[in-house]
Amino acid sequence: MRGALHAEWTKMRTVTGPLWLLLGAVTSTVALSTVAASVVHCTAEGCGGDTTRLALTGVYLGQALVVILAVPCISGEYGTGMIRTTLTAVPRRATAFAAKALTLTGVLAVAATLAVLGSLLAARLTLPGLADPALSLSNGPTLRAACGTILYLILIGLLSLGIATAVRDSATGIGVTLGLLYVVPLVAQTVGAPDWQHLLQKIAPMSAGLAVQATTGLSALPIGPWAGLAVTAGWAAAALVLGGLLLHIRDV
Repeated sequence: MRGALHAEWTKMRTVTGPLWLLLGAVTSTVALSTVAASVVHCTAEGCGGDTTRLALTGVYLGQALVVILAVPCISGEYGTGMIRTTLTAVPRRATAFAAKALTLTGVLAVAATLAVLGSLLAARLTLPGLADPALSLSNGPTLRAACGTILYLILIGLLSLGIATAVRDSATGIGVTLGLLYVVPLVAQTVGAPDWQHLLQKIAPMSAGLAVQATTGLSALPIGPWAGLAVTAGWAAAALVLGGLLLHIRDV
C-alpha cells in the first residue's frame, strides 16, 4: 500500500491540473461566500436567518470543481491507457483503487479546510458585527457546520471517484455526478406532491448532505444535519463499492 500511495501522490503533485483545480475550488468557494455575505441586509439586531449557512454558500460552486478534479483521477488514466501501467505496477486492483481514494481524501481534506475556514473568515469581515458568535468556531453549531462541510466535500470527491471508475469516461463521470448533485434537487422543486418532494430532498446527495450546514431552524429541515451527511456518505460508499467491483471484474 505504501508504494501505491507514493505513486498516486506523485501523480497528483507532478501534474499541474489538480493543483489549479484545488486552488480554484478554494477560491471559488470563498469568493461566492463573500458575495453572498456582501448582499445581505443587516440591522443593529443582526442579519437574520442562518448566518453560518450563508457564510458557507460557496460550497454550492466549489463542489463542482471537486468533481472535475476527482473524476479524471481514474477516468483520465482510462482515456490515456495509463491504467494498464498503474495496474501492472500494482497488480492488486483493490490496493490501487484504495490508494487513489486515500490520496484524493488527503488533498481534499486540506483544500476543503482552507475553503471552509476562508469562507467563515470572509463572512466575519464582510458582515457587520465581527464579534457575531454565530460565525465563530467556538460556537457549537458553527463548528459542526464547518466540520460537516469539510466532510461533505471529501464525500463528494469519493462519490465522483466511484462513479468515474464505473463509467471509465471523464465527460460521462462528470456529467453523471453533477446531475446527481444539481439536477435532482431541481426536480424535487418541480414535484407537486409534498411527500415526494420531501423524500427527494432527503435522499438527494447534495440537499441531504448540506443540511449539515444548518445551525438554526433544524426542526424545519427535511432531514437532520448528521443524518443528511450520512445519506451523502451512503451515496459515496455505494459508488466506491460499485466502482471497485467493476474495476475488479472487468478487463482494462
